Amino acid sequence: MSSWRERITENLTRIHHRIQQAALSAGRDPSEVRLVVVTKYVTPDLARLLVELGQVDLGESRPQELWKKADCMRDLPVRWHLVGHLQRNKVRRTLPLCHLIHSVDTVRLLDELENEAQRLDLHPQVLLEVNVSGDPNKHGFAPHELPGVIDQASRWQRVHIAGLMTMAALGHVGQAAAADFARLRQLRDELKARVPVGHSLQELSMGMSGDFEEAIAEGATWIRIGSAIFDALCDPANQVNREA
Repeated sequence: MSSWRERITENLTRIHHRIQQAALSAGRDPSEVRLVVVTKYVTPDLARLLVELGQVDLGESRPQELWKKADCMRDLPVRWHLVGHLQRNKVRRTLPLCHLIHSVDTVRLLDELENEAQRLDLHPQVLLEVNVSGDPNKHGFAPHELPGVIDQASRWQRVHIAGLMTMAALGHVGQAAAADFARLRQLRDELKARVPVGHSLQELSMGMSGDFEEAIAEGATWIRIGSAIFDALCDPANQVNREA
């Protein structure tokens, strides 16, 4: 475990340095960009190590895995982020555990979250996932659907829409990824004046291990990184996934 700690510490330090440099290069304050380390398929012991190193914002793609890790780590001050698809039948168990849900992709899911938030007396924060690239394999609202969602946001009194989330299209790197992120920022800028009281579009969750610097240049406030932290441990025996 000591060698894992050393490598993860090095990688985490390197990522924070790259975040700072990318923000400064874009004329931004580095404190505006926050890091979620995605721990999907990482053992709870490795996830605990991250918290010991001061990284308390952790993300999971699957609700079931979030449930398991949250239970194992309930003694730690983790802020859990759900960054993957959420089915309505998993809302009840997931909602109380999350600091932020990045991946709300339908009005029906917003309604279910609102109902459960009322039942549990919660005020959850969520981001609307937008499929800016039109990739048929990705979840999210189509860009043309977003104005209609924003216009009816006042109906959700408990759920607070805090911003937008996207992923670059598969195969989009460099300038192609940057164009996807720019489109999300443009959507936010076009719609922010029509957001009703109680909601906002301040947050932009975009950028992963291979493209987070492009995302920061386009205004990301949350970036979601996994494999760049766990590169030396991407071994099936260690249960670490390369995708994030």
